[in-house]
Amino acid sequence: MTSASDRLSIIDGEASLATRAAWLYFAAGMTQSEIANRLNIQNTKAHRLIARASREGMIRVFVEGPVAECVALENTLAQRFGLAFCRVAPDLGEGDLPLKALALEGASFLRQILERGEDTVIGVGHGRTLAAVVEQLPQTPAHDVKFVSLLGGLTRKFAANPFDVIHRLAERTGAEAFLLPVPVFANSVGDRAVLMKQYGISDVFALARKASLLFVGIGQVSRDGFLVSSGMIKPDEVTELKRVGACADLLGHFFSADGRVLDIDLSARATSMSPTDLKKHRIVAVAGGQPKMTALRGVLRSGMLHGLIIDEATASALAQDKPENTSGSTRKIRGRKQVQTGR
Repeated sequence: MTSASDRLSIIDGEASLATRAAWLYFAAGMTQSEIANRLNIQNTKAHRLIARASREGMIRVFVEGPVAECVALENTLAQRFGLAFCRVAPDLGEGDLPLKALALEGASFLRQILERGEDTVIGVGHGRTLAAVVEQLPQTPAHDVKFVSLLGGLTRKFAANPFDVIHRLAERTGAEAFLLPVPVFANSVGDRAVLMKQYGISDVFALARKASLLFVGIGQVSRDGFLVSSGMIKPDEVTELKRVGACADLLGHFFSADGRVLDIDLSARATSMSPTDLKKHRIVAVAGGQPKMTALRGVLRSGMLHGLIIDEATASALAQDKPENTSGSTRKIRGRKQVQTGR
């Protein structure tokens, strides 16, 4: 397997530029004239770059060629935060919510995982980013795979989570899908214990524990965040979370800015695996955007992630952090299976 650093050393500048031009043309839908302006090149060169990307087999359903700058960022973040791998999606100029870039890169990763066929039980979170990933996933047969929810799928209003991805994954892959038909947060720790013991629910939860890959999003603690807008928590609970120093959420568990998992009542009521159990799994997160910078730092510093899929602008900002802002975040990767990251 060629490492990211080896790949970086053999990528010439023209090939990198051709890949970026292909991204802008096929993924962002820009015209050749717009691409020329964006890359500060002539229209004729933009045309030649796109033709080269097509001729050299970079363009299929996804653009497969690496962008040199993104590979450099992947190396930096993987080393700094002790990740087994990192994938950086080229910038599409989307601003603070790079949903399409993250979705394209996340779908590419998931497609490769399914085609490889090594993970037969895959646990999945929910949220806007993961829903966007599934929307970009082409029909990919995976009849021997089971997808299982890692967190309850009902909001406090007992309405179905609009960004649940399990059923969409089943439609795209033909795989079996298992949903947890319980609230994201139980009303009390005692209620959670009762819910988890119910027939059917306990079986789904047991299946989630067997997952060899957990594919998740990262949430920010904000009154404008997904947790509040979806009705999972109340605005006054955000105030309490901020009071105890919470800045990020992963599957209903909350993290401080320095990477500590906070032992609070709300987390204890989350219908997901405990942080101790989560640490035993291979967790790959897909997340990005400037508003999530603090949340991303917190989760990365926890050492809980095996891999990260992130957008170029956010990756660049994280890579520019001063060393003292990431101290204590690196860790040794022990006994973890490497994930191939070839594009």
